[in-house]
Amino acid sequence: MPTTLHDVAREAGVSAATASRALTGGTVSAVTRASVRAAAERLGYRPNRAARGLITGRAGALGLVVPDLTNPFFADVAKGVAARARAADLPVFVADADEEAGLEVEAVASLRRSTDGLLLCSPRATDAQLVDVADARATVLLHRRVPGLASVVADLADGTRQAVEHLRALGHRRIAYVPGSPGSWAGEQRDVGLAAATADGGVEVVRFPPVAPTVAGGVQAADLVLADGATAVLAYNDLVAVGLLGRATARGVRVPEDLSVVGHDDTVATMAHPTLTTVDVPQRRAGAAAVDLLLRLVAAARTPGAPLPDDAEVTLTTHLVVRASTAEPTRPR
Repeated sequence: MPTTLHDVAREAGVSAATASRALTGGTVSAVTRASVRAAAERLGYRPNRAARGLITGRAGALGLVVPDLTNPFFADVAKGVAARARAADLPVFVADADEEAGLEVEAVASLRRSTDGLLLCSPRATDAQLVDVADARATVLLHRRVPGLASVVADLADGTRQAVEHLRALGHRRIAYVPGSPGSWAGEQRDVGLAAATADGGVEVVRFPPVAPTVAGGVQAADLVLADGATAVLAYNDLVAVGLLGRATARGVRVPEDLSVVGHDDTVATMAHPTLTTVDVPQRRAGAAAVDLLLRLVAAARTPGAPLPDDAEVTLTTHLVVRASTAEPTRPR
């Protein structure tokens, strides 16, 4: 027979009510809580989440909404979220919005009813839509900032600046930039970095039409980039960079001798040939930090008069990882 709460209470020498409070975050002494949890561990007790929710009024779970789970960037964020939530004994319900703002809003509305808090990764909905559908007391954004909502982001602008300055130091003076989906927050941050790196006029960045943030998007952009004559290209993410690199190689353009290629996010960079120079974005660390912030946010909301966490906006650093896809230009193209 499975171990019951009464078995745990008997093992710890307390009442069933006390054991329940100790295991669900109720008011008990630290010594009692430790004793009950130790007894539960010894007996292999696993609480019934549905029953616990009825007792505490909590769902005992978190929700995560991502634009596209097939994109390794979002898969890595989900891994970071799941690992930190697992440490807190919380399951995570994941919804894939398929890059559609409407599906994203529907997912948020649905998950709000069955979770204690939500994590929205790189949401595609507008600021107004997010403020309308999300509960500010139980929502954290990942890689997006919206006034009034807590967030965890990476310094994408500085990462882009580092990439351009690296190419400039190698001697590149005309750099192509292939952006991703128009209107994205991440794209806007990259624009800030580009502006900072080109402010003195020492290097020219040629902006190309936006493409899907996929390998196919990079292949689509490659012929335009090669026709331009730029000696280096900065891609929206690693997937676009891999597409650019593959198409360039197929056309007999050598990387990095004829064209330097830089990615962004450091997701599949080591799988490319040559390996990609790219901006490292700490996806898993961002996921874990977002869970920590969400749990503090939810705890503060449940305490009357408690202020919101001071660190409701977290920014993680990025850094350039130099690999084999960048070098000095051997000749003008």
